[in-house]
Amino acid sequence: MAQQQSVDHILHSTKLNWPEAYQGISSIILRTVRANAKFVTLLESVIGQYGLQGADFGVLVTLRRHPTPYCLSPTELYSAMLFSSGGLTKVLTRITNAGLVERINNPDDKRSKLVRLTKQGKVLIEQVTLELHEQEQAKLSVLNQQEQQQLDQLLRKLAGS
Repeated sequence: MAQQQSVDHILHSTKLNWPEAYQGISSIILRTVRANAKFVTLLESVIGQYGLQGADFGVLVTLRRHPTPYCLSPTELYSAMLFSSGGLTKVLTRITNAGLVERINNPDDKRSKLVRLTKQGKVLIEQVTLELHEQEQAKLSVLNQQEQQQLDQLLRKLAGS
C-alpha cells in the first residue's frame, strides 16, 4: 500500500494547482482528520484481533464503565455511547450470540429487555481496553505531558463549540 502524502505536501500542491481552494483550506482540519484516521486504524486493528467490530467495542466499553451489574436499557446504552451505532439491534444480537452480553427482563417495563455485560464480556473488554490504551499512549508519547494536556484542552474547546 502506498504511503499517504503529508499534509504539508497536500497544502503545497493545493496552493500551486488550486489557489482558490487554498485560501479556505485549514491545515488544522487536515491534521486533525489525519490524526483521527491513525487512531481509528489503531482501534480497528486492536479490536479486530479479538473479533470485535467498532460498534461491538462501543457497546461493551459503555456497559463496563457503568456500575455493577453493568446493565442498561438499549435507549440508555445508545445515548451513553461515545460512537453512534446505527444498527444497535443488530449489534446487540451479534454480541449476545457471542456470549458477551445478555438480554434480561426489565423490571420497570415488561415490554423491554435490558442489556447486561456477561462475565466473559467483562473480561474481554477489560483486556481489549488495556491493550488499546497501551498502544494509544505509545502513539501519544511524541508529545510531552504538558503538550498532551494542552492538546486535550484545545480539543475540548473545539469539540464543545
